[in-house]
Amino acid sequence: MNRFDGRRALITGAGSGIGRATVHRLLAEGARVVAADIDAAGLRSTAARAAEDGTAGRLETRELDIADEAAVRSGVAAAVAGLGGLDVLINAAGILRSAHTHETGLDLFNEIISINLTGTFLVTREALPALLEGSSPVVVNFSSTSAAFAHPYMAAYAASKGGVQAMTHAIASEYSKQGLRAVCVAPGSIASGMTHGRGPGLPEDADMSLFAKLTPALGEGFAAPETVAGVIAMLASQDGAFITGTEIRIDGGTHM
Repeated sequence: MNRFDGRRALITGAGSGIGRATVHRLLAEGARVVAADIDAAGLRSTAARAAEDGTAGRLETRELDIADEAAVRSGVAAAVAGLGGLDVLINAAGILRSAHTHETGLDLFNEIISINLTGTFLVTREALPALLEGSSPVVVNFSSTSAAFAHPYMAAYAASKGGVQAMTHAIASEYSKQGLRAVCVAPGSIASGMTHGRGPGLPEDADMSLFAKLTPALGEGFAAPETVAGVIAMLASQDGAFITGTEIRIDGGTHM
């Protein structure tokens, strides 16, 4: 199934986890992709997998710090130039950090906001002119189940993802008459570098009983990143042509 033949995509956070899985899913369906990440080693792994799959000819990798406005401006421009335009933007880049809220320093809070929320805004802003000239343009942003459901020790992260969700609604409305769709995915209970072990850096004295409600109903644990990549591929393709201004929760029934 080649739903992305001839389509041009920029994917951030492409060096690991869901971002990497989405790169390979869209390549497998025929897309030309610029994979961006601040992690050079991660991008090399993404490129190596594409070489194994025989899709490397449609992949370009680019180091990009989405929290750096100048870097985003030049990086998105270069990606658009390399692709000859842009049809799909997937903002998967982000970080997850945890702390007691009363012990969360302003530096940590601002770091989370600057990457997850401001970074998503910067990449989207710079990509919009090219997207609006593209074919059936779509923006897929990353929210989280934490935006709507209690995730202890993650107040700053939840705030950033709630902001992404609200911003996506606004963008969807603003550009709807120009043919652009904007949607969010809200993953939860997905295995990735963010969630491995005590990946989010939970406090040593964290009350783990607070996480009892964060267990998926389906399967026997966290799902693979490819689970989310498949939903993103649907949303970014014509199969999702009537979906905009909303979020799709992907959590195995954790928050039924």
